[in-house]
Amino acid sequence: MKWHEITIATTEQAIEMISNFLHEMDAGGVSIEESGTLKKQRDTSFGQWYETPLNDIPEGHAVIKGYFSEGIDPAPLVEQLKPSIDQLREFGIDPGDYKITVSIVDEEDWANAWKQYFKPIRVTNHLTIKPTWEAYEPGPEEKIIELDPGMAFGTGTHPTTSLCLQTLESVMKGGEEVIDVGTGSGILAIGSMLLGAKRVLALDLDPVAVSSATENVRLNGWQNDVEVRLSDLLGVLREDFKESGEAVQVKLPVDLVVANILADVILMFVDDVYAALKPGGLYISSGIFMNKEEAVEQGLIQGGFEIVEKRRDENWLAIIARKPQGSE
Repeated sequence: MKWHEITIATTEQAIEMISNFLHEMDAGGVSIEESGTLKKQRDTSFGQWYETPLNDIPEGHAVIKGYFSEGIDPAPLVEQLKPSIDQLREFGIDPGDYKITVSIVDEEDWANAWKQYFKPIRVTNHLTIKPTWEAYEPGPEEKIIELDPGMAFGTGTHPTTSLCLQTLESVMKGGEEVIDVGTGSGILAIGSMLLGAKRVLALDLDPVAVSSATENVRLNGWQNDVEVRLSDLLGVLREDFKESGEAVQVKLPVDLVVANILADVILMFVDDVYAALKPGGLYISSGIFMNKEEAVEQGLIQGGFEIVEKRRDENWLAIIARKPQGSE
């Protein structure tokens, strides 16, 4: 199979937003290559290490590639992408004198090439994400998330994912029933089990995500404790599964809901999360870019939540909110 490869040469500070644009346009995959300079500062707060392959990308710049099936006309996609990138300047993100090019590539050329750059990475005090094809000996008290993200899902190194895992590690006490909304490759569901969850219900509306998460859950040996479903949270609340004879193992209401998705989507189902949580239950929402912070915070407060804490990584934000005790 062949794919249209849309390449954007831009700045490193624009990586997250342009990558999100490509995902929102239903890219079949997104790859990112940053400058290979050895002078680049890296976050090593959790002992993580990085490959530093040399390349000719100028320092501070990056090359982002989105892949779209051959049957799609790439020209309208490029025209859709340009104003979104230009608008980034209004939010204090400089994409530089960016350049967009389009080419045709074979799937085999891109679907596996990125794997040489995906190495084990420590994302919290205790959690390390390890690709299934890499040998790695964990240290004392280090817990491993085995991951094969497939073509369309992340490796867990994005700030929003690491924020969620770090936040989960800080709030989980053990024995919680958890719902992971928009599970993707299942990283947060698996991480929750490693941190002591009793059971996890992992939900996604994308059948490819459900397949990816199901396989990763199996690779980590949690298939009896993590239930992966093709659904949104509202579908579970309406007991659609019970009506079809497919009851879920996790019992509502739950102790914790985590959602690493776009801010606009977070705002769409605040009431659903509130209904799914026990009084005193926690809601961890991530995927929030800095320009959406106030909107999401106000949406949570208006939905009845109490803001417990906000955590930041680069320009991204995770919010910990609590359903008040004594509420229904």
